Amino acid sequence: MKRKVLIPTKLDRIAADLLVKDGHYDVVQDATAALPALTVRHPDAYALIVRSEEVNAAVMDALPSLKVVIRAGAGYNTIDIKHARRKGIDVMNTPGANANAVAEEVVALMLADARHIVTADASCRRGEWEKTRFMGREVAGKTVGIVGLGNIGRLVAKRLAGFECELLGYDPAISVDRAQEFGVEVTDLESLFSRSDYVSLHLPETKETRKLVGEALLSLMKPGATLINCARSGVLDEESLRKVKTARKLRFLNDVYARDEPGPKSVADIADIMLPHLGASTHEANSTAARRAAEQLIDFDFKGVTSYIVNRDIPEGLDRAYCELANTLSRLCRCLVGARSPLKLVETSFYGSLRPFSEWLVVPVVAGLTDRLDATSDVKAAHQFIKDMGVEYVNREPDEGKHYGESITIDLTTETGPESLRHVSVRGTVAEGVMMVSRINEFHKLYFEPVGPTAFFLYDDRPGVIGRIGSCLASAGINIEDIRNPHDAKSNRSLAIMKVNHAVPDSVMADISREIRALAAFSIQL
Repeated sequence: MKRKVLIPTKLDRIAADLLVKDGHYDVVQDATAALPALTVRHPDAYALIVRSEEVNAAVMDALPSLKVVIRAGAGYNTIDIKHARRKGIDVMNTPGANANAVAEEVVALMLADARHIVTADASCRRGEWEKTRFMGREVAGKTVGIVGLGNIGRLVAKRLAGFECELLGYDPAISVDRAQEFGVEVTDLESLFSRSDYVSLHLPETKETRKLVGEALLSLMKPGATLINCARSGVLDEESLRKVKTARKLRFLNDVYARDEPGPKSVADIADIMLPHLGASTHEANSTAARRAAEQLIDFDFKGVTSYIVNRDIPEGLDRAYCELANTLSRLCRCLVGARSPLKLVETSFYGSLRPFSEWLVVPVVAGLTDRLDATSDVKAAHQFIKDMGVEYVNREPDEGKHYGESITIDLTTETGPESLRHVSVRGTVAEGVMMVSRINEFHKLYFEPVGPTAFFLYDDRPGVIGRIGSCLASAGINIEDIRNPHDAKSNRSLAIMKVNHAVPDSVMADISREIRALAAFSIQL
């Protein structure tokens, strides 16, 4: 019996053609009816191929035969991947299929704005001849800052190469050497915003990146500089741009919104050019995404290829607690080594009964280092991401003679930052179902539970430091619920780990760091 594939969207016909040609599928493509209505007509659908359609729990529950959902594109925030996992439905995406289309859109926006293409066209059609008013500027030779060097960011760099621009990049996940292959100088965010004539955003929207581009960064931009957002609306603080834009005479070019739908847009008063999310809207991108969606379904069904599944379940025999431990240790290690420092080397050791699952555990480790890889991705995707970023990954053979039991060690090495903090090593385990961090660098026998808001302070040991930290936290209305304060006699350094009742604001962390002359200080929600 053939498997029914439902395509409820205006997707290039190549997907349907490839599936029909394969001979194992019946395809129904209907972009005129709403998806809930189509589920009533086709309850026997085996697979769904969608673009921006919402695939929620109700849709899945209405399709008892559904086994696969493929997003013809990269983002899958419109698909309830957790409910899909509970129902045994695999969800896939086609990352990179739209990358070139978005990269070209960025260049198109830069040129259109620099030469007043939109407004000059309207003026000329009115019979006007305003050459002086529309005096433009050239993109060639300008400094362009690219925030996020994933597939799209790297292609933006390639497309701008012919303009002989100076390219700056910010992406903690990429190595300096890898960025240099694209002619990009890796720098920090503050330097990128202050040096660039154009800043182009290419970040996912997560709790870490939400409103990342706020007043502090926008105020650093050159007078007359241009900000381009073809990423996600949430990475930009619109109110901050509203405050800064006029004073610094900034330009703002936008293609992304909180929701893709008709109606007034909140950025209408500050956007110099705004488009209806056209980044991926090219015939070529649509065709590429459609072709890849069909090929991935065929490969999944008949070759067992699972590389693009974004909601994989854990393998049989592996305790989920150790998956969470691997991810938590990775996030902790990343903060210790510097969240903005470019990675160079990742090393892992999986001890005891975890050893057979060492390859699978690469996924939660890499996902802990970056927002751009989901923890439910598969092993091949994790290794490919690391390779693309130019970061070396080494899974070390564990020394079972150390009798660490079921534990995980993660080491990170970065290319920049204080010499003493360019390499950080963390070890942890699970005891009676509770995650425990047992070691951070030279500080052993910590045994603290990495859960909830936690503040870390590394400092040269001397009397009174803990009291000062406690006093500063108390002044900010923050209570210490647990504390670990190991000392290393060899280096004469101490580490204060404090679990607190709520997150410590960055301003308070900065005040404490200055007060105690901390070598490193950060807070994290573990």
